[in-house]
Amino acid sequence: MEYVKFGSTGREVSRLGFGGAVLGLKNYLDDFDPKNPAQRADCIKAIHRSLELGVTYFDTAQVYGDGESETVLGEALKGHDTGRLFIASKIPPHFEKGSAISLVEGSLRRLGVSTLDLLQFHGSSYSRELTEQIMEPEGRLDELLELKRQGMIRHIGFTTEDNNAAVYDFIEDGRFEMYQTCYNLVMQHPYDPNREFGSMYDAKKAGMGISVMRSVTSGIFQRWMQMIQPDNKHDYTPDLLQFVFSNPLIDVVLVGMRNVREVEQNVMICDDVEKRIDILKMFTYYANPMDNPSRKR
Repeated sequence: MEYVKFGSTGREVSRLGFGGAVLGLKNYLDDFDPKNPAQRADCIKAIHRSLELGVTYFDTAQVYGDGESETVLGEALKGHDTGRLFIASKIPPHFEKGSAISLVEGSLRRLGVSTLDLLQFHGSSYSRELTEQIMEPEGRLDELLELKRQGMIRHIGFTTEDNNAAVYDFIEDGRFEMYQTCYNLVMQHPYDPNREFGSMYDAKKAGMGISVMRSVTSGIFQRWMQMIQPDNKHDYTPDLLQFVFSNPLIDVVLVGMRNVREVEQNVMICDDVEKRIDILKMFTYYANPMDNPSRKR
């Protein structure tokens, strides 16, 4: 397993992160019910196997099945040394003022830990009004900072599926330590190596840790390929993951895993550093073609 320093926290985390949405959301991506005993047992086995193979970063959220994802993860981690792990959860950014402490207490109880390593605002796209409510004096960010002072959480971050002005506002503010966004072969909006432009560059310059979700496109690319070539049986998962791993700005690549086979496959992909280097070289080559003598006319 490959490990990396996560932003300015000084913490070392695995590059492969365990994405918890698949643990709690019913019928997310495929037929699944977290209350189905057999499927729940498979998820717990997957978490145990990931621990054996060196995964230390676990990402979950309260809204993944109304706390079900946190509960499943808590069951799986019971009896294990969580001190070496990095457990991240999320809180809705529009929570009622004064309720952050009760929401975090619920997460801690379900996860069976006394402190969250990371609490993130769980956002898709932040409106100007919501951004102001988060960042205003005695606003929602200040509530999380107070929980940090009390020792209930260690670090604060935000998640986004957008690349709008709010994302840059949060980065420039300086109080957020981590940033999680969508990034994959289809969704490349936070990172343009042609011009070194995008919120990933700003977050990295600010010393923030960067994790990415939807790493294998949430099935979009696979369905597209199936439409184009119905007889195509190629498994694109390794290719899609290696593309994301090859991005030098990304610390943690989150992948949802519900069984041991998926865990073992994804750990092998993460360990294939040579292929990743080849992808990075190719990407750099074509990002600035005029810098390559062989492409000059």
